Amino acid sequence: MGNSVAYPVLRTTDAAEAYAQAVRLCGLLEERDDEVLLHAELFTVEEVRRMAAVLPEGPFDYLESRRDPATGDFADFDLDVSTAGDAALEAELPLSVMAEAQLGTVEERFVRALGRGVAGIDWEGRWPDEPEFDSYGMATYDGVSIAFNGDTAAWGERADHHTVFVHVDKYGDLSRAERLAASIGSTVLGAAQHGW
Repeated sequence: MGNSVAYPVLRTTDAAEAYAQAVRLCGLLEERDDEVLLHAELFTVEEVRRMAAVLPEGPFDYLESRRDPATGDFADFDLDVSTAGDAALEAELPLSVMAEAQLGTVEERFVRALGRGVAGIDWEGRWPDEPEFDSYGMATYDGVSIAFNGDTAAWGERADHHTVFVHVDKYGDLSRAERLAASIGSTVLGAAQHGW
């Protein structure tokens, strides 16, 4: 099956701009999944509280695996972030959240709730067929994603900017990526990366 090929088409320090341009690109998809995938790293109690207001069902988890000191087994994060006290949450940081949500229900609030950690939104769909360019949409691979505070299509290292990616088939389609970038007044800004 393989991964999509993701091309960076926008870098900005403005999260709202990254979101707006990603939404414009999503408007070019011929088909769009009914759900979006959202994920975020959370480093402060305030970040956890803001994100819990957007994604109350979570699931929230440790950012990195932890072991129970008594048993050596992997520890599960089992606090209810909506009722846990600040001190209890502080002791468990950093956390992460990854959730699917109905398209159009939480994305704007998610962007407003972002903290300093790497985060993202993934919209999967299918680009229209463009036989004149020998370019055909593939629902398994096509879509748009944003890496907030990051510059890799897969969850990666923190950066001081936000990056919008277009995803195409597993063999890559640079000409389609260039046309999509041009539609938002940009260009392809770097090498192809592994997507979803």
